[in-house]
Amino acid sequence: MGYLHYQPQNAHRVAVDGRSLLFHVPTTSLFEIDRLDHDVLDLFADRGLVSEQDVRDRFEGRVDPQILTERIRALLDLDIVTDGGPAKAERPPIHIENFPLTTVVLNVNTGCNLSCTYCYKEDLDTPSKGRRMAFETAKASIEMLLKESPDRDSYNVVFFGGEPLSNLALIREVVEFAERRFGELGKRVDFTLTTNATLLTEEIVDWLNAHRFGLTISMDGPKALHDRNRKTVGGKGTYDVVAAKSRMLLERYTSRPVGGRVTLTRGVTAVTEIWDHLKNGIGFHEVGFSPVTSGPVTPFNLTGDELVTVFDEMKRLGRHYRDEALQGRNLGFSNMHQLMSDLYEGRSKALPCGAGLGLLAVDHEGGLNLCHRFTGSDMETYGTVESGIEKERLARFIEDRADRTEKGCATCRIRNICAGGCYHESYAHYADPMKPTYHYCDLMRDWVDFGIEVYGDLIAKAPAFFTDHIMPRRAYGK
Repeated sequence: MGYLHYQPQNAHRVAVDGRSLLFHVPTTSLFEIDRLDHDVLDLFADRGLVSEQDVRDRFEGRVDPQILTERIRALLDLDIVTDGGPAKAERPPIHIENFPLTTVVLNVNTGCNLSCTYCYKEDLDTPSKGRRMAFETAKASIEMLLKESPDRDSYNVVFFGGEPLSNLALIREVVEFAERRFGELGKRVDFTLTTNATLLTEEIVDWLNAHRFGLTISMDGPKALHDRNRKTVGGKGTYDVVAAKSRMLLERYTSRPVGGRVTLTRGVTAVTEIWDHLKNGIGFHEVGFSPVTSGPVTPFNLTGDELVTVFDEMKRLGRHYRDEALQGRNLGFSNMHQLMSDLYEGRSKALPCGAGLGLLAVDHEGGLNLCHRFTGSDMETYGTVESGIEKERLARFIEDRADRTEKGCATCRIRNICAGGCYHESYAHYADPMKPTYHYCDLMRDWVDFGIEVYGDLIAKAPAFFTDHIMPRRAYGK
């Protein structure tokens, strides 16, 4: 048979509760393997190049040659070993011609009534100096959605800021227009909003409920932790008002689950404690965590040791998630839920997210940004809602970012889950969105390995969890 060549970048083995699982990297698929599969892989891992004599020396007299041939053929089919020819391309090179937009993010006001110490927004203003989006700009954004993706059945309009509720008048106007415009076309439109909750009233909550907004509340945990960074412009902590408003919202809101979003900064790493307070104390349906590792406000970036602590804490909470899932219950840990969704659906991502392709963010002046994190930054924009998308430049950016040649991503075992990491994280850390997020690659690999172990446990012992909790979550766009 000549020599067979091992392709270690395409296979990753994980042990789960006495079982051996093979993670097929190109397809993000997971297979259970037996002792013989394990021994065959050991041979290839030991040798790299394997001859027919090598196979005979290792297995002759103890394994049926026909069975052994079938196992090796399966590895060839998966491109885990090759016959010396070029390895199969995981996917053809990305070539962008169309922009299938489904989501537009409207930065409705640069002003915010809070002054959170870690805020990454480069265009953030105090309330009195906030620059508000005009209705005509928002209207043009919606028309751009329809122009670029006329054949979609549903669309999403996201309201962002600053604090988006500080321009509620525009939000109301946009919702009225969008519901009429999409309705006339027989299409559905969903609305999403992230808020600091301080401006919520019962009347506003009831209006949001009537229009079925997907809501996320920014809150950083118990009072002592939340008040460290989430302060008013005058420097006063906001926990008391945010907690009261959130509880009022959760008592009245019925149309969709409401999630909490936590920003983890230097000194704020108690993931399990924060989750418990927000899930069980406040009552959010799910809680998700965003570690701050990069950005211009360096005193608030997590240190290397703290980032390790954060991932250890996330795995601790992840084990609790697994234990509850084995009993058929959803713990409400967004980061773990997302990882389980990716593995269950077998997603193999060429790009880290839909920014610039399925989603664009519109700043208050109508400029088109990769996502909401870039509005007001020094990062180039890609056209305006009036002139349209500068498609050639935007396509070149996406194609170049997806090219893994001469990047560590090319052989990384989580390359099709991470896909190089967040554009803005790279921009903040390296001042270059083209670079992968190398600064926490090892931690991400360890996190995904942990997720594979949990997934392997759940799919074997509690497969109904995925149909009962993972797939319904997709219907909510969460």
